[in-house]
Amino acid sequence: MRAVVFEEFGGPEVLHVQEVDEPHAGPGEVRVAVRAVGVNPVDYKIRHGWMEAAFPTQLPAVPGVEFAGIVDETGEGVTDFAVGDEVLGWSATGAYAPYALAGIVVAKPAGLSWDEAAALPVAGETALRVLDALGVRDGETLLLHGAAGSVGAVAAQLAVARGATVIGTASPANHDYVRSLGAVPVAYGDGLVERVRAAAPQGIDAVFDVSGKGALPASIELRGGTTDRIITIADMAAQELGVTFSSGGTPPEEQRAGLAENARLATEGALRVRIAGTFPLEEAAKAQEASEEGHAGGKLVITP
Repeated sequence: MRAVVFEEFGGPEVLHVQEVDEPHAGPGEVRVAVRAVGVNPVDYKIRHGWMEAAFPTQLPAVPGVEFAGIVDETGEGVTDFAVGDEVLGWSATGAYAPYALAGIVVAKPAGLSWDEAAALPVAGETALRVLDALGVRDGETLLLHGAAGSVGAVAAQLAVARGATVIGTASPANHDYVRSLGAVPVAYGDGLVERVRAAAPQGIDAVFDVSGKGALPASIELRGGTTDRIITIADMAAQELGVTFSSGGTPPEEQRAGLAENARLATEGALRVRIAGTFPLEEAAKAQEASEEGHAGGKLVITP
């Protein structure tokens, strides 16, 4: 099969399409015919070699951690899924390919498009994990940096559904979109503290930083000088500032439950995912380049 591969760490130019062996389902596994793949920041971070301490990569490697597709092969002992089932979830082998072995998967609701389904696993797991760790609840105010991105948009909607007031930082061009998520938009950059205080005179109870663009000092100030209840998933300055950096660790059963619930909400229209662009497999390098630039304004998807 033809898959996207990188044989060395580096920029998007190291990605290329080549013939590789098809994976086959072993005991307890399913193979999925991939219909859509979500592009995530972790994809380019792995490609650069920046994640080696946490996730060692065996080269050559196929990128892609989340996907949606159709089960086309089941391994010995599999009883939860059958050939022909539509699923979404996490890949165990890399999903920038026509076929991938599934890691954690759930059934795809019939009313959910392939692109929307592929966009849910990583953003949904990350949003739920951090909101739970922050303990965001009814009546509180959450400051969300990067509210217009794929993770930020899901987090904003889930926090609003919990009864929280969400103050979402975003570029002015995305303020209408942030409002549509139920959040109060504010521009990032100089004067952020004053703008947030004007938007939330009641104060900030918790901070979720998705953007990683240097907003942690302002966040600490807005929390009254404490780093308590501030979590980032993107700012490498977290450790020196005493802020919690969250990078995963949700138990598989919780991931399945959360993904199934988010898929249900998305099918019912209660959770919206904005698809910013789709790319064929041959343009995977362009997709990762757009992701790394950080201005996509939604989810990028590859369609093998």
